Amino acid sequence: MISTHVLDLNLGSPAQGIAVRLEKQTGQNWALISESQTNADGRIVFACPAEAGTFRLDFRIESYFTKLKMTPFFTEAQVVFRIADTGRKYHVPLLLSPFGYSTYRGS
Repeated sequence: MISTHVLDLNLGSPAQGIAVRLEKQTGQNWALISESQTNADGRIVFACPAEAGTFRLDFRIESYFTKLKMTPFFTEAQVVFRIADTGRKYHVPLLLSPFGYSTYRGS
């Protein structure tokens, strides 16, 4: 299982309605696994097979800030990570502001 949680550091609240794509690297290309939007709590749990490999979460953040009448510096945030142990859950949070973002491996 792969999940994410987006928090808006500027507002101090979950970031609802952010489109996120989960992709898996296949050679030099990326294959779409799933696509969704963050819920009212800023979360997505992706329904995907437990597979090893390199994955990418592509957060489309520009429209989120546009709705808030803000002009962000970053228009999207891509987080690339590797899964080796398919018996684990993988939680990849994103801490977001109009001028930066950070991530970490959650639990």
